[in-house]
Amino acid sequence: MAVTQTFVMVKPDGTKRGIVGDIMSRFEHRGFKLIHAKQLVMSSAMAEQHYSHLSAKPFFQELVDYITSGPVFAMVWEAENAVQLSRSMIGPTNPAEASPGTIRGDYGTSVEANVIHGSDCPENAEREISVFFGQ
Repeated sequence: MAVTQTFVMVKPDGTKRGIVGDIMSRFEHRGFKLIHAKQLVMSSAMAEQHYSHLSAKPFFQELVDYITSGPVFAMVWEAENAVQLSRSMIGPTNPAEASPGTIRGDYGTSVEANVIHGSDCPENAEREISVFFGQ
């Protein structure tokens, strides 16, 4: 299996709660290698670009408003099968459906405040890495 990269972002609810280090530790313990990381407050334009694939959804503006409401911590992680492995660690979008031991199962409080974003496919990982870190 090839080593690939994925994009992971701790959302404003996670940064406000001070759990960035805990989340990073989970990835490190799972064997991921941290490639890039930075904390920032996303502009509306950046958020709209990040969530462009959801622009037709009725909740799109709520997503943009939420993700720009405070600092996020953006990261690029590398591992074998990085996207699939990180998604299994993160858990389902709804924390009520996420198993204990997953990041959302342990830290998420609602669909809106689910602590973390992770790329859902290699193509989106590449696009999201580009949005946050350039080529």
